[in-house]
Amino acid sequence: MKDMIRALLFASYGTLFTFLMTALGAAAVFLPVVGAERQSQEAMLGFAGGVMTAASVWSLLLPAIERAAEGALPAFLPAASGAALGAAFLAALDALLPCLRRQSADPLRRRNALLFTAITLHNVPEGMAVGLAFALAADGDGIAGAAALALGIGIQNFPEGAAIALPLREMGESRTRAFLDGALSGVVEPVFGVAVVLAAAGASALMPWLLSFAAGAMLYVVTAELTPQSNTRGGVCAYMAGFLLMMALDVALG
Repeated sequence: MKDMIRALLFASYGTLFTFLMTALGAAAVFLPVVGAERQSQEAMLGFAGGVMTAASVWSLLLPAIERAAEGALPAFLPAASGAALGAAFLAALDALLPCLRRQSADPLRRRNALLFTAITLHNVPEGMAVGLAFALAADGDGIAGAAALALGIGIQNFPEGAAIALPLREMGESRTRAFLDGALSGVVEPVFGVAVVLAAAGASALMPWLLSFAAGAMLYVVTAELTPQSNTRGGVCAYMAGFLLMMALDVALG
């Protein structure tokens, strides 16, 4: 019992750090220059799209393929199937939920909800990975590796928090509301980080599917919502900046 409590505490510490990094990124909306003009909307959406595209590849799909290679199925199958399911899930939300319908009188609300959902789904497997790493290191072995993983994911979470909050601010949300939405996307990390410790036996087999599911959801939002809205020279430059930043973080801290 004491070992379980210790493992849960360690998982909580690690995932709390990654959540706080998401919140810190979302706090960018409080900078004086952010949200002063609506002209930067395309750039903010382009930046979010670049971050999400790179995260889908390096944080989600490639790790999913690596983990799936340890199982009996072909390595590409869980990644491809999970991504298709993730995209289908977001498409179903887009079509079925009243607040997300294309004919809604408030299309910004729909886009905001899709963006929030996709990055929140992306944070679920990350929280599970950090929680499990810290739980396994609770006896003192492997703590450096767990800390490095949390640091890497935490630093990656900073632009992801901004990728939610900044577009929301540019779409007309208040600074406080945009910050809260950006920060709340990271709450799932400590929740699922603790949950994976309680159900550690089946977590490893599900990780390739969870990672690729989140990737498919994120790519759906980038393709359907962010890229069409940022199809300007400034938006494309911001997309490349977000993509290269997230790629560099993932590869350097991977």
